[in-house]
Amino acid sequence: MNKEGPSTPSDLKTIGFTPFLHNSDQAFFNVRSGIPIIDALSQSSDLLSLAKSFAEDAAFIKDTDRHAWAAHYLTVMGKALIDDAIQALMPRPARTKTESEAEMPEGL
Repeated sequence: MNKEGPSTPSDLKTIGFTPFLHNSDQAFFNVRSGIPIIDALSQSSDLLSLAKSFAEDAAFIKDTDRHAWAAHYLTVMGKALIDDAIQALMPRPARTKTESEAEMPEGL
């Protein structure tokens, strides 16, 4: 991979930035970096499909909340994969000088 980025979309990989399942302000898990985007999106689709099935079960089975919690966790994981893939697909803005850097003489 060169400095300009991947040559084709199939070369894109997750950046490993997106956390999920938090306890207060600390994440239990993060998406791993280096996963091909197509694989991350495929896995996310599978997770969200299972979550949909569990959510439907939760709507009809009132004596337990296990289906609802399973749907919740699968949804959180699927969303994290999609969010991380989006970060890899979005162009990163060029860094601009901060106010203090702009005031510094050029020779420093």
